[in-house]
Amino acid sequence: MRRLLTALAVAAVVAGAPYVADAATATGTLAVSVTVVNTCSVGASTMAFGNLPGSAATTTLNVSGTVAVTCTNLAPYNIGLDKGANGASVTTRAMVDASAHTITYSLFRDATHLLNWGQTVGTDTVAGVGTGSAQSVTVYGQIPSQNAAFVNTYNDTVNITVTY
Repeated sequence: MRRLLTALAVAAVVAGAPYVADAATATGTLAVSVTVVNTCSVGASTMAFGNLPGSAATTTLNVSGTVAVTCTNLAPYNIGLDKGANGASVTTRAMVDASAHTITYSLFRDATHLLNWGQTVGTDTVAGVGTGSAQSVTVYGQIPSQNAAFVNTYNDTVNITVTY
């Protein structure tokens, strides 16, 4: 009887086991993509000329500042500076005081003050190629000798345009 029960138990286990056939597979692909776009950001230091003596007719002041540009790696760019809030053009920039008195100044691309900095790409801008990190570019400022100014604080705001 014991053999019969054992045989029935084995038969029940075998009968309940699932049938395993040869496994099959199917394949496909998953497309993955990304588009890297050129992008740039810009910042700048303050360009402070300091104190200009009241008898400025014979005094020329030179200072420098920086423009920091961060552009996508290998993206070409051009940095342009406009005429400022008070200038007539990029070659005749002016700072003004609260009474509308002016002091003229210039911004240059070179330390010798020969290459004016403007906003026409290919003419008077500074070209570069992005690295993905901030790149500092020097701006050279000059207040040429001019008629004595009125005692006050003079300011201007120049817009920076990065073309990329």
